Formats: sequence, structure tokens, C-alpha cells
Amino acid sequence: MAASRGVMPGSVSASRRVWVLRVAFVLIALVAWEALSRSGLLFKDVVPSLGAIWSALAKVLSTRDFYANLGVTAHEIGIAVIIGGVTGLAAGIVLGANRFLSQAFESLLLYLGPTPKIIFFPVMIMWFGVGTGSKIAMGVVSCFFPIAISAAAGMRQIDTVLIRVGRSFRASTWQMVKSIYLPAMREPIVTGLRLGLGVAIIGTLLAETKLSNRGLGYLVIQSYALFDMPKMYALLIVLFVLSIGVNALIGRFSHAQRVAVR
Repeated sequence: MAASRGVMPGSVSASRRVWVLRVAFVLIALVAWEALSRSGLLFKDVVPSLGAIWSALAKVLSTRDFYANLGVTAHEIGIAVIIGGVTGLAAGIVLGANRFLSQAFESLLLYLGPTPKIIFFPVMIMWFGVGTGSKIAMGVVSCFFPIAISAAAGMRQIDTVLIRVGRSFRASTWQMVKSIYLPAMREPIVTGLRLGLGVAIIGTLLAETKLSNRGLGYLVIQSYALFDMPKMYALLIVLFVLSIGVNALIGRFSHAQRVAVR
């Protein structure tokens, strides 16, 4: 009855094949990891067994210290994404709406966007100190560029008829942004947000590994310094799963919004 519910049998079959392929890839990767761990080709504990990693993961998740550091990192990333997202979206709308400003500044965004943002960390330390501020600043700088670039591209894809209708009704700048620009560029915004969130996580965690005594990045680098490889890999798995989960939530929210509009 899938077709009667608006889902084609072919698409269901394709979706199942995709999931089978994903599961098979994960299983193969796990088997290869365990085989490499048991082979003795690498130094002991550099590639710990899956059992050791699982035990370390269970231990990490059962400690209060982990959740305290998780809260610190989540706080830093959340504020960074809010600040970087709002400023990046505003910059993208301005550049996309004004051809002169776009010609003057958008190329700078494109050049600076791929630049590793960790090179700015010494500057952030001088400006904001060694505490939470410098980590948030790294996240802001990291996520600003992909969001701004995506928003600027999205502005140029808006149907000009919609813009003329808004202007014919003498809509204010805020009304144009709220009622025309943002709804029309939902997909570019979500894409930019996904990319921005990813690099914000990277930037914040890198900053925590360089100079910090709190956060998940600090726990990872501390595990490495103590050569506690199972714990380090367990923490990396947690970060990987959390990143995937947040990204999936953003995608689900965007899909739900799209369905609601239709």
C-alpha cells in the first residue's frame, strides 16, 4: 500500500538498499578495525580492540565529569552558531541584495572561507583571553563564512517577481526579509547552517585542544597526552554521533517546514 500513501515502491526499495549499504560499510569497517588491532602491525594500544573502546565508552558515559565538559562545549558551540549564523545571514542578505557591495566584498568571503581558522586563534586569545570567549570567537569565525556565502547565493536565486510584489506593497526592509527573503531562501540557509555548524564544532574543539582545561576537546587531548587511546577513541565516537544527530535534527526540521508550507 506504499503507493497509495504517496510513496513509490521503487523509492522504498532504493532507500532499503542505501541502508543496507551503509550497515555493510560500518560492519566491514568494524571488522577491519578489530583485525588490525589483533594483527600486531601497529604499536600496542594505538589501535585498541573494539571491546576496549566499548568499555571506555561505557565508563566515559557513566561519569559526571563527561557531562560537565559536554555542557561547556555545547554552550560554546551554541553561542558561536547563534552569533555567527545571525551575522553571516545578515551579511549574505546585504551582499546578495546589493550588486556593488557584492562585487566589492564577496570575493573576500570566497578567499577567506577556505582559510584554516585556527590561524586566528592567537588573535582571539589576545582579544578575548584564554577562557570561554576565545573558543566562542573561534566558532563564530568558523561558521560565519559558509552561512554568509550560502545566504548571498540564495538571495540571487529568489524570483524577482516576489521582490517586485513586496516593493509594490511598500514593504519595509524587515518585512521584505521576514516575508520574502527568508522563506524563499530556506534551502540555502539550511545548507549554510549545516556547513556552519560543522566547522563551528571543528573550530571550537580545536581551540579547546590548544588551550583549555574544560570541554570535550580538552578531554580528547588529555586522553592523548596520557596515552589512554581507548578513552580517546570513545570520546571521538561520542563527538561523531552527536554531530550526526544535530545535523539530522536540522535536516528533519527543514523537511517538516517544507512539508508544512506545501
